[in-house]
Amino acid sequence: MSTNRLPQNAAVWFEIPVRDLKKGSKFYGSILMADLKTEAMGPNDVALFPVEKDGVGGHLYESAKAAGGVAPLVHLMSPSPLEETLGRVKEAGGTVISEIISLPDGAGRFAYCADPDSNQFGLFTRD
Repeated sequence: MSTNRLPQNAAVWFEIPVRDLKKGSKFYGSILMADLKTEAMGPNDVALFPVEKDGVGGHLYESAKAAGGVAPLVHLMSPSPLEETLGRVKEAGGTVISEIISLPDGAGRFAYCADPDSNQFGLFTRD
């Protein structure tokens, strides 16, 4: 009989390819109102998304694969009212590609966006 427990999180890490690490870091930092920390990880520099100690995190990495948006779709937590964060997406050169979608039973709201490298991502809020 298996004694496997369910994991606390379905995902443990995410990576988003960008053509230019500094520009990508500036874009995501401006919409999330947080600085992404650049550090060497293996042979390459990456820009880390800030999270609490035990939170699920991820990073940006520089890659020619970024052209055309090949990254899996990741939903990022909106740091302020979703409408304001979507405004920052546009101001930073990204695209809002959906209306705000409300989840059943007041579980939250989200919208789909794309970064300047055409990677699609979601922005989520519990409000």
